[in-house]
Amino acid sequence: MRLNYHHLYYFWTVARVGHLTRAAESLHISQSALSGQIRKLEESLGHDLFIREGRRLKLSEAGRLAFSYAESIFQQGEELGELFRSGMLAKRDVLKVGAVATLSRNFQEGFLRPLLGRKDLDLKLQSGSLDDLLRRLSAHRLDLILSNQPVQGDEQNPLRSRRLARQPVSVIGPPGADMADVPRSLNGRTLIVPGPDSHIRQAFDQLCEYHGIYPTIIAEVDDMAMMRLLTRDTGHFAVLPRVVVRDELKTGVLEDYGALPGVFEEFYAISIRRQFQQALVTQLLTQPAEELLTFAPEPA
Repeated sequence: MRLNYHHLYYFWTVARVGHLTRAAESLHISQSALSGQIRKLEESLGHDLFIREGRRLKLSEAGRLAFSYAESIFQQGEELGELFRSGMLAKRDVLKVGAVATLSRNFQEGFLRPLLGRKDLDLKLQSGSLDDLLRRLSAHRLDLILSNQPVQGDEQNPLRSRRLARQPVSVIGPPGADMADVPRSLNGRTLIVPGPDSHIRQAFDQLCEYHGIYPTIIAEVDDMAMMRLLTRDTGHFAVLPRVVVRDELKTGVLEDYGALPGVFEEFYAISIRRQFQQALVTQLLTQPAEELLTFAPEPA
């Protein structure tokens, strides 16, 4: 079988747009002609590439595989044009990673560390709400999502959640404080905590209720980067995973007064289940959990 790249380009366009009519308009052909071209490609490959749900089109398993190849093929076509325009070009892989906006930046850096500094890689990082990132993942605008909560997939949305790491959540604060009996020593303390929708906050509230502890909540913060700054600069205590304040703990600016029993932060990678996983994604997902949470080595 000799692949018809004209048909493949039509398929690639429809897959990116997700709507036959809009794709036909962008290609300046009729909808019926475009549908016929896609059908010829499906016949030549021997697989249906789309699952048709009314007017919407979703990629089948075969369609997702074909789309990944088409992405590579037409990206290389763009690189070829750039090569002749500029006279020089190095082949580059592309990896698109999304992360929920509240996720620790230190964890993200640790997860991506094996790829940082590679000159042959175009690493695209995006942040947003989990719902927004899932829409981008389903539209193939992301290869992977980093999240602090899993999602459930089904036949219509073949998502896969893989737990990357899990670590205790600690009481973090200025060094030298009298905090010998955590969590009871939090009673009456001023405290910075995650927002009420956070899994950490919900577990912490249950812990306080069980032990009859009543801290004074001075700030509820969804963003871990902001929690880090407030904990570092205000002198108040905070409920935080160690990885968020990794550098401050190393330098002694902040101190870890102990883990809160039963309170954990979990880190997940969310991807679309596929028969052939992208090599870069496989490399990231097979990292040992302890390496994702350990402190960065001291510079030589």
